Amino acid sequence: MAGETPFRKRRPWRRHGQQAQQDGTGGTGPAEGAHAPAERSATPPDPSGGSDDERGRSASLEVAGAAPLPDRPAEQDRADPAAGGRLHAVKRGVRKSGEGAKALAAQLADRIIDTAPRVPVRDLATLRRQFPGLGPEELADKLVTGACRGTATVGAGIGAAAMMPVPPAMLAELAAEVTGVAAIEMKLVAELHEVYGRRPPGNLGQRSGAYLTSWTEERGIDVTRPTTLNAALGGQMKRELRQQIMKRMARNLPNLLPFMIGAAVGATMNRRDTRKLADRIREDLRKHQVPWDRLPALPPLEQPADPAVLPEAVEDP
Repeated sequence: MAGETPFRKRRPWRRHGQQAQQDGTGGTGPAEGAHAPAERSATPPDPSGGSDDERGRSASLEVAGAAPLPDRPAEQDRADPAAGGRLHAVKRGVRKSGEGAKALAAQLADRIIDTAPRVPVRDLATLRRQFPGLGPEELADKLVTGACRGTATVGAGIGAAAMMPVPPAMLAELAAEVTGVAAIEMKLVAELHEVYGRRPPGNLGQRSGAYLTSWTEERGIDVTRPTTLNAALGGQMKRELRQQIMKRMARNLPNLLPFMIGAAVGATMNRRDTRKLADRIREDLRKHQVPWDRLPALPPLEQPADPAVLPEAVEDP
């Protein structure tokens, strides 16, 4: 027939039948020069994955009209300010805690410096009257035992006070423990120097500064070296004193455990630390020990007008 494509040249993938007639093709395809209807080009792909012909394009995975997903760097850019804010807050909290600990250590250092001249110290004659028949080593052992009982009493008392933890009171309890233990140990240091015949020269204030230096550095005083005495209460000694106080505070933190656990921990740790301090100082003093029969006549020690109150266990013979 005229105007119709021969049968042998028909394309098998062209549509036939009623759909072709509705498209207005009037046969197997559109007339020459005609364009395909817009509806056909806009027809969405078959959701089942099939197509009208074998060579049709596969359905696209992109949803038409959907907004593009934001890139990963954009999400990170939005999250970075919040993360940076939290990190900054943590750093600020740590910095403030460190500054608070340093300020507390400075206050305790000033308090201990003020307490040092008020610590009552027994001279050698008084100690020999209270502990008759004992030699230097036996007398030193008695002093160490009494000091260990005293610091253990302080640790147990602070631990009992912290049985029900109250955060505002914890720093005050910690400061009271460090100050009380320091006073007991400075008394021990001074009396050990008396027992081993190494009393530092000077008045009450100068000797107190020397004993405080000995307690801070955990070593005996060498009276033959004037620089060790002149450095007392100097800038270097105060820095070392603050460092020593911060170490003590860090070691005493377990004493604040609740439910009476801190009482047992505080008593044990304070007793151990006091004995270690005494062992180090006695080791230094033995190197330059002066026997009692060769000691020159020394005047009695001056006693403070307002002596500090220490636990009774320190004074027990």
